[in-house]
Amino acid sequence: MTTTLKAGRRAARSGTTKSVVVFLHGYGADGADLLGLADPLSAHLPDTVFLAPDAPERCAGNPFGYQWFPIPWMDGSDEAAAAASLATSTRALDAYLDTVLDSEGITPAQLGVIGFSQGTMMALQVLPRRAEPVAGIVGFSGRLLAPERLAAETVSRPPVLLVHGDADEIVPPASMPDAAAALEAAGFSVRTRVSEGIGHGIAPDGLGAALGFLREVLPG
Repeated sequence: MTTTLKAGRRAARSGTTKSVVVFLHGYGADGADLLGLADPLSAHLPDTVFLAPDAPERCAGNPFGYQWFPIPWMDGSDEAAAAASLATSTRALDAYLDTVLDSEGITPAQLGVIGFSQGTMMALQVLPRRAEPVAGIVGFSGRLLAPERLAAETVSRPPVLLVHGDADEIVPPASMPDAAAALEAAGFSVRTRVSEGIGHGIAPDGLGAALGFLREVLPG
């Protein structure tokens, strides 16, 4: 049985839906943690609906938040539990995106995904393995899981923007060029941006880069 994800929603400012952006939050957070980004983005993307689901599990390291999978070195879980949770979350997110396409009446080409940290990991895990490419993926402060499997398992290749702070103390900044290299080797179009002096977070320059990317890849 696939877990159903609960999500917050911000309607298109114009009242007309031409595209949808889904936010995927990080470890220990929730959908509401990123949904506030809809406010500055919607001013420039008035025909876009913004959605932000909660991950399917309560976070072992923060019971007030959620996780897509446990992190053994942070919460004392084991590798088997982390792998099982990743598999569960992968199925849940895949099903959720199918529901979004149906309920919002859009095609994959009208869907953008923004991930932060563990949410970036989930975006890069799920979207390349879906049958049709989404409009684009923005990944903040994350990394690519199992890069050695990507080329063989890739089905679709949406364009990707990766953004990372060079002072990130949680996910090493080197994770961005490592992910970009693996994605490019698998045939993806990848752009990168370094946010100078920024730790594990989303800075104004990175959000601006994401906005420019989304305006380019989303219809309307």
